[in-house]
Amino acid sequence: MSKRNTQTAKTAAREKLRQERERQAKRQKVKRQVIVACSIVGVLAIAGGIGYAVVQANKPDHWEAVADEQLVKPANTTGTDGTTVVIGEADAKKTLELYEDPRCPICAQFEQTVGETVAKDVEDGKYKIQFIGATFLDGNLTGEGSKNALSALGAALNVGPEAFLDYKAALYSAKWHPEETDDKFKDDAYLIKVADTVDALKGNKEFQAAVKDGTYDKWALEMSAEFDKSGVSGTPSLKMDGKTLTGSDGKNAPMTVAEFKTAIDAALKA
Repeated sequence: MSKRNTQTAKTAAREKLRQERERQAKRQKVKRQVIVACSIVGVLAIAGGIGYAVVQANKPDHWEAVADEQLVKPANTTGTDGTTVVIGEADAKKTLELYEDPRCPICAQFEQTVGETVAKDVEDGKYKIQFIGATFLDGNLTGEGSKNALSALGAALNVGPEAFLDYKAALYSAKWHPEETDDKFKDDAYLIKVADTVDALKGNKEFQAAVKDGTYDKWALEMSAEFDKSGVSGTPSLKMDGKTLTGSDGKNAPMTVAEFKTAIDAALKA
């Protein structure tokens, strides 16, 4: 083979090698660009996700937002914010104040044991009853059942005082009242299911719409604020003429019919 042919072969080989290196270089450049682009997209996605999470975290929850809504007062209430709920004969001389939280298990026990006696006394005109609703258990246990049930009670009160009392009794009944750690009252469907056991509320579309729409949600917050300002530290609590009614232990609310009658008779005579 001549030296010329050998040189030509070497030149061709070098050229082929150069072209292959250029192709490799281009492929590496494209690969780097893709990696960089994907990294940027990933960073933007993460940043966007963080941004969305921050926005959601700072977004007020339903009950925080309700505080800025217009107040709708239930019928059968008085007072500036409709938080005075007094039921009974107008000529009854004295008023029993009853403080309860819908999720409170002791309130449920009180209602199941003494509730009928209270209702009978009010019907007979022995005294009027003023209801003050609390929602502190939502904070203590986390959840929203107390607020939601109190709002539903507002919807029942809008139907009528009897509907309110009957619905309250149903919510506290052994059949329907959940364990305090079970936030069942946050579920509108559950509240409506309980209401269907009350004649005045069964199938009542206006009542059901008020529960689903949260018509009295702000009212529930206003009522809860009244409880917070009352100085009462627990539920159930009973007062008459500014004095707390207690059972035989002198500390807690009377939890039997006998203890309640003793306490209420003394208060009515005072």
